[in-house]
Amino acid sequence: MRKAIIAATVAALLASGAAQAQAQAQAQAQVQAAAVAVAQTTPAASDWRTIAPENLLVIDTSKGRVLVELVPVAAPNHAERIRTLANQGFYDGLKFHRVIPEFMAQTGDPQGTGEGGSELPDLKAEFSFRRGRDAGFVAVPSVGAGVRGLVSDLPVQTQPDAQMMVTADFKVDAHGLFCPGVLGMARSGAPDSANSQFFLMMGARDQLDGVYTAFGRVVSGLDVVGKLKKGSDAEDGKVTDPDTMTQVRMASAMPEASRPTVRVLNASSAAFAERIAATRSARGNGFSICDVQPVAEVTGG
Repeated sequence: MRKAIIAATVAALLASGAAQAQAQAQAQAQVQAAAVAVAQTTPAASDWRTIAPENLLVIDTSKGRVLVELVPVAAPNHAERIRTLANQGFYDGLKFHRVIPEFMAQTGDPQGTGEGGSELPDLKAEFSFRRGRDAGFVAVPSVGAGVRGLVSDLPVQTQPDAQMMVTADFKVDAHGLFCPGVLGMARSGAPDSANSQFFLMMGARDQLDGVYTAFGRVVSGLDVVGKLKKGSDAEDGKVTDPDTMTQVRMASAMPEASRPTVRVLNASSAAFAERIAATRSARGNGFSICDVQPVAEVTGG
């Protein structure tokens, strides 16, 4: 069985998520106001980084295009699985069979039931990873346990850099946080059961942190994810007439003339720090790493 996020826990997730969703809606309004406050700031050319084509997942849907940056350091085997299946054309025509408002949209099942997968073997869980100094981690102090920040655009919880000095590999534990836009891999109740199905977050659910594999982030098209047809049953999320992925490829596998190029504001840049500061000011004590969204520019394609 490859049921979308564990069926037995969905009711609990939704119950606790209802209050979270309301808080997120209020937070989003504040975040948008903060974004306006810094809209006149023009980043320098050095403030941007271009996403490598082999890490840019291009999902064309019946509602529009979604661009996702894979973060292989967080889950190398899951990132490679998505690359492999995307470039095989496996995902073309598959449905968003399960969509729960303000939670997530799930796809990647050739059966369209939540119980299917590819012919490739299931993956071992990569719920956490070892973070070294070369991971490019940028700390963003906020509410929540541990040290929080960004690796590329992926929000993570980790241990302090100082802890690296007392570990054999000079690295520390880290895991992705399920904020809006985060890419996660679906599985059944067994930890090592992920195969081809994945989901894109529309809200934040900290109940998934550390127990599902997070390994990417939507950098453009989160509004498209929000427009996908929703399930009629809020708990199950099964969609009766679902939207589809018309084509899914890594940008590196697309003809150069038609592939999109995406650059994102570097999390370590002064321009990005300004945006964080404005958002923190708007949110006050409620500021969370999930309030920090990627800033991207898309050209080509």
